[in-house]
Amino acid sequence: MDEANERDGYKDEIYSNAVRAGKRTYFFDIKSTKGGDLYLTVTESKKKYLEDGKFVFEKHKIFLYKEDFEKFMEGLDDAVKHIDKLKDSGEFTPPPSSNGTYKSDVSFDELD
Repeated sequence: MDEANERDGYKDEIYSNAVRAGKRTYFFDIKSTKGGDLYLTVTESKKKYLEDGKFVFEKHKIFLYKEDFEKFMEGLDDAVKHIDKLKDSGEFTPPPSSNGTYKSDVSFDELD
């Protein structure tokens, strides 16, 4: 184990699971704070090709703390069920090609 993950017998990375899904890989990592609380990081990693033919991995990470697990899972479960409902009912019509961009009318200020 490297020194970044272990200091004075304290181990901050407890568990890691990588899930490959199409062009992306999702990493689910359970970590511990010095105070002994557990939290989860979810990292999306996607290979992005540069103009010169080289590539880099583009990563996006979220941190979930134990007090948020239940609400996060409720929100995720609700969203997945809604997607299934839209697909099954035929209510959803994909927009014309948008080159991978997405616009939302959700105002994050309204989410408080």
